[in-house]
Amino acid sequence: MNSLLLLVLGIVATGLLFVIAPVVIDIYVRYRGGKVLNCPEILGAAEVTLKTHRAALAAAFGNPVLRVKNCSLWPKKMGCAEKCVKENWPAP
Repeated sequence: MNSLLLLVLGIVATGLLFVIAPVVIDIYVRYRGGKVLNCPEILGAAEVTLKTHRAALAAAFGNPVLRVKNCSLWPKKMGCAEKCVKENWPAP
């Protein structure tokens, strides 16, 4: 019974290490740092930073959830639809 439990734990740990961890790290690296994007609401530029920890953890269970952490247009435009992130985030 103990050896079966250790085998299952070893398989789960290997899966986490070689499957989930690379995905989380890739998403974190891809979305970290601020980028200058075109804001569709004001038709101008805005510097945007994302909540990379949330995107990376969500990527472990499916698609990353991209949420704005900080925007150069805030607080005036706070609460916007954040369309700029989905439409204009540069590819890695």
